[in-house]
Amino acid sequence: MECVPNFSEGRDKGIIEKIAAAFRHRDGVKLLDCSSDADHHRSVITVAGEPGALKEAVVEAMGTAVALIDLTQHRGQHPRMGAVDVVPFVPISNVTMEEAISLSKEVAAAAAARYALPVYLYERSATAPHRENLSTVRRGGFEALSAKMTLPDWIPDYGPSRPHPTAGAAAVGARPPLVAYNVNLATDNLQIAIAISRRVRHLNGGLRYCKAMGVALRERGITQVSMNLTDCSQTALYRAHELVRIEAQRYGVAIAGAEVIGLLPLETLVETAAYYLGLENFSVSRVLEARLAE
Repeated sequence: MECVPNFSEGRDKGIIEKIAAAFRHRDGVKLLDCSSDADHHRSVITVAGEPGALKEAVVEAMGTAVALIDLTQHRGQHPRMGAVDVVPFVPISNVTMEEAISLSKEVAAAAAARYALPVYLYERSATAPHRENLSTVRRGGFEALSAKMTLPDWIPDYGPSRPHPTAGAAAVGARPPLVAYNVNLATDNLQIAIAISRRVRHLNGGLRYCKAMGVALRERGITQVSMNLTDCSQTALYRAHELVRIEAQRYGVAIAGAEVIGLLPLETLVETAAYYLGLENFSVSRVLEARLAE
C-alpha cells in the first residue's frame, strides 16, 4: 500500500523532519520521498508498506503535525483546511481498493480519537457523493471550517463537530494513483497563470482528469500552473504540459520549467518519452530496469 500524506508546512525543516521521522527506520514501512515547497507552504510525503505497519506510522505522523503546525499562523499558496490536510491511500500490489478503503477508515478513526481531530472521508472512501471531490471537501479552507461544520452536510465522519483550534480538520481516503505536476511560467503575472489553469482543468471544460490552479512563486519571481492529474492513463502528462504551453502562447509567455511532486508511475514517464522522442512501439517492457525487476 502507498500513502501520500500532505502536511501544511513547507518552510520549517525541523518540523518537516519530525513528521517524516515517523516513517524512518520502521519495520514494514519505507519512506520513498519527501517534497517541500516554501511558496505552497506544504510538504508531500510518499511512503509504502504493509497495511498494519503503515497505519501506525501514518497516525503517529498525523499526531506530530497536529502538535507542531499552527494554521492560525499559516499563509501559503496552496489551499488547506488542516495541518494534516489530506491522507490518501493507494493500492499498489497484492492489495485491493477495498482494503485501501478499510485502512483509510481505520486511520481516520484512530487519528480522530487520539488527537480530537475532525476527519472527513473522501474519494473512494466517501460516505456521500458530495464528499468525494477533495476540492469540495476543502472549499473555504481552515478559515471557513467553523461555519461549515454547523451545516448538516458537513458534519465530520469522525471526531468532534468543531475544528481543532490550530490543526483544523483532515481528509482521509483511498484513491487510484495521482500525479502532481507543476509547469512554471516565465512571468510574474499571476492572472495569466490563473487564466491558463482555468482553461486546462476539467472544471472549466479542459482535460478530463486534470485539476489545476495558478500559483505565484514570489521567491523566484515567476508563476506556476499547479496540476493534479488524477488518472494519467486517460489524461496523459504530456497532453497537460502541451496544453499549458499552447495556452501560454496567447500571452507571449514561455515555459520556464516543470516539476513532479512526489513520485509517479513508470508508465507515465515512458509514455511521455515516447511522445517527445517520437518512439514507435515503445513500452515499459523496453526499459532495462523494468525487465530486470520482472
